Amino acid sequence: MKLDFSNVNLDNIGKYEERALAAFDTLMNKDGEGNDFLGWIDRPVDYDKDEFERIKKAAARIRENSDVLVSIGIGGSYLGIKAVDVACDSYFNSKRKTEIIYAGNQISGEYLADLLDYLKDKDYSLNVISKSGTTTEPAIAFRILREAIEEKYGKEEAKGRIFATTDKAKGALKQLADTEGFESFVVPDDIGGRFSVISAVGLLPLAVAGVDIDEFMAGFADGREKYTNKSMENDAIKYAAVRNMLHENGKDIEILLNYEPKLAYVAEWWKQLYGESEGKDGKGIFPASVSNTTDLHSMGQMIQDGKRNIFETVIEVENPNRDITIKEDAENLDGLNFLAGKNMSYVNKQAMEGTTMAHVGGGVPNIRIKLEKINERKLAELFYFFEIAVGVSGYMLGVNPFNQPGVEAYKTAMFKLLGKPGY
Repeated sequence: MKLDFSNVNLDNIGKYEERALAAFDTLMNKDGEGNDFLGWIDRPVDYDKDEFERIKKAAARIRENSDVLVSIGIGGSYLGIKAVDVACDSYFNSKRKTEIIYAGNQISGEYLADLLDYLKDKDYSLNVISKSGTTTEPAIAFRILREAIEEKYGKEEAKGRIFATTDKAKGALKQLADTEGFESFVVPDDIGGRFSVISAVGLLPLAVAGVDIDEFMAGFADGREKYTNKSMENDAIKYAAVRNMLHENGKDIEILLNYEPKLAYVAEWWKQLYGESEGKDGKGIFPASVSNTTDLHSMGQMIQDGKRNIFETVIEVENPNRDITIKEDAENLDGLNFLAGKNMSYVNKQAMEGTTMAHVGGGVPNIRIKLEKINERKLAELFYFFEIAVGVSGYMLGVNPFNQPGVEAYKTAMFKLLGKPGY
């Protein structure tokens, strides 16, 4: 993976290099705010190997006896998992034995009722992911799904189909798992939710989905090797510096842009990572995303001619896993014979290059991330890159990148309206 900054004016970047390197020191020396949530930095090489093997064994059992695994979680206990799941799936030709379905990421009764109907004639298991066990969305979903699975299989069999990923020692879910005999895995104390896909939070459902978690961990290790050196040649540091330079020159919105539908949920994970890490104390670059060429027909006008407060970071996949060649048609009613003999990936690339030219010409700076392929290893490296960069960028902004105090505001108001005791 490499970055291309050629479509950004870097004349003033020298002003930001010292700040970026100082912020990197703060991150790596673990002496800044939020330093008790930096376990993800060394996690690629310093993880519980016994739990890792236990995850593989549990995943194998789930694949053997379940058509569906319902992954119950929200935020960091949902987005990273779905990002990798969607990116690694082959859509219509999936060879996976067990389908992953997500619950507890919203409070829709209609969604959950439809899910219960879908599960009636399926064999399934549950993986509830919550450090406390009391987060509203997953707690509601788990209460209802646990009742359904116990009714279907009986309590004794059901307990072998329920897996809890939670705190190692305390909390409502840990207490329930110990009491009922659910197999449990650990949500690490020193890794925040939006960084947690590298832990059992992500590894168990991804292993069930057929993701090679050995390769996934190797990709994080690749990222650790590449992005933890103190140098402006380190793309994670440079990306953070460029983002802050653009922000201080009036670019308040960053759009993460892709040209492969499989990356749509990578953007959703990225929006949480950057929004929750930087959006505090009245500061932050607003993270948005588009999927092209689809969104050129909806958001393209705004990006091209709207307010000039945006910049784009484009993920380019250099080598698609599959491709199709466009054939010649004798009648040529669609006028596409000029493309005969060309691959769709070639056409897609020219669309990307043309869009970049138009947007840069229209005053939208473009950063390009060149991702060699979409696979477990390259995705993990991309995740680690973004995580190092957000730590550096957050410290450059002058915020704690590893807390999320604003999240509690909506909960307080909601609980008051619902009449929760104590609110």
